[in-house]
Amino acid sequence: MGSTEYRNVRLTEEAYQHLKRRKQPGESFSDTVERIAGERSLLELAGILSDEEAAAMREAIEDQEDRTRDRLDQLTEQFDQ
Repeated sequence: MGSTEYRNVRLTEEAYQHLKRRKQPGESFSDTVERIAGERSLLELAGILSDEEAAAMREAIEDQEDRTRDRLDQLTEQFDQ
């Protein structure tokens, strides 16, 4: 069984608070760093969609936002009665 090596890392208070907010219940700070470090950057996704696919996705998102807004308006009207 191998031994785990540890390293000390200095963080600013602001960086520590950002990391702490990302930490999930039951997760160590090391677990959090490993999870976050393994995430893909949105910049890595640049160029994956064609212009047509991106336009279709934008339209679908806008349509969903419109439906959500309409539904919230309906609920608001119901509560105002």
